[in-house]
Amino acid sequence: MRIVYLAAGAAGMYCGSCLHDNTLAAAMIEAGEDVLLVPTYTPIRTDEEDVSEPRVMFGGINVYLQQKVPLFRRTPWFLDWLFDRPRLIDWLARRSMSTQAAGLGDLTVSMLRGEEGNQRKEVEKLVHWLASHVRPEVVHLSNSMLVGMAREIRRRLHVPIVCTLSGEDIFLEKLPAPWYEQARAALRERARDVTAFVALNRYYADFMSEYLDVEPERIHVIPHGLKLAGHGTRRRPPARREFVIGFLARICEDKGLHHLADALALLAGDEAAAGGPPVVLKAAGYLGKSDRAYLDGVTARLRGAGLHDRFEYVGELDRAGKIEFLQSLDVMSLPTVYRESKGLPVLEAWANAVPVVLPAHGTFPELIEDTGGGRLHEPENPRALADALKEFIRDERLCETCGRAGQQAVHARYTDHLMARRTLDLYRRLMEKPVPEKAMQS
Repeated sequence: MRIVYLAAGAAGMYCGSCLHDNTLAAAMIEAGEDVLLVPTYTPIRTDEEDVSEPRVMFGGINVYLQQKVPLFRRTPWFLDWLFDRPRLIDWLARRSMSTQAAGLGDLTVSMLRGEEGNQRKEVEKLVHWLASHVRPEVVHLSNSMLVGMAREIRRRLHVPIVCTLSGEDIFLEKLPAPWYEQARAALRERARDVTAFVALNRYYADFMSEYLDVEPERIHVIPHGLKLAGHGTRRRPPARREFVIGFLARICEDKGLHHLADALALLAGDEAAAGGPPVVLKAAGYLGKSDRAYLDGVTARLRGAGLHDRFEYVGELDRAGKIEFLQSLDVMSLPTVYRESKGLPVLEAWANAVPVVLPAHGTFPELIEDTGGGRLHEPENPRALADALKEFIRDERLCETCGRAGQQAVHARYTDHLMARRTLDLYRRLMEKPVPEKAMQS
């Protein structure tokens, strides 16, 4: 099967969508399929072997220039190539490109309008390349912010278009007026050009059905799957006299590290009264320039509570470092402010038999119910978070039981091979159905 998977790069950071897209593409290639993983905007970044193509469609520099400078909407394609070189885009992305919604409203709306937007030349180049050189049987978009491409792809190629739903609402809800209203309208209109959507869990499938005004039967749930090589079982050193709570996510307010810091302060007070083991907090994940002040605020809060020696930010980790970090934990917590749509770090913790404590919203209740791998707490409530963590601090057997339950569930139901097989089955079902004439002409 000839598959083109268009993946949105994240300006040089590790992001859950890039990790998911690369893992899925690699597993489908391993299954014997002909898959081209093609980055858009910027090159993708993954902590596994990168199977993406050495090219970038809809290069971020050209997309931006065409939005801001009308002249670049008419320049010849060969000139655009100068700005589409992956190394140049990657270099610039790591230094100046922003993924913050507040300043990207007009660009977001234009991209969602596809061939009717300021990046119509990029749509033409993509469709020409697909039709003339690749001739795919299926095109897969990594998130719904790319649906502006779908109409012209279907009109020219007459192939199914699949789109993964990947937490786009978090970005969209931060767009200022009038861009938010225009983006929502364009997204709902262009969602009609997609053959089928994929969500990683039932919560997000139901949420996005209403958000996009899409029939529920068009959204298929295919859970994320991990490449399990390298993951193992945590081993608590017998001489260790501290209890380690871990946080693995991008360092930003949305992910809720500040709630965990507040919970640490509460636990420190509780342990002084109860004589329990000292509790420490270790955080790992990407830290962007715009979020450094946030991390400084978290550390200042802990310093003010006399807990500066109980917290460590270990930085951004590669795959080996991430696994080593996870295996050093007694429990992991991800107290997100927003309703999580993916939860990949949770699966990674479970792959190493680490139990989790999570807020009772988004996909987290679904994951805990399916695995028994941890405990839930009231969202945005540090006292409730501390009480849930305290269960594991007091009961080492509970740590082992929940960690093992999570690990068994990952091995049984959340593997890369199972994710690839379910995705390929969906492609085959869609290919058996003719593309509606209305969709081709719309």
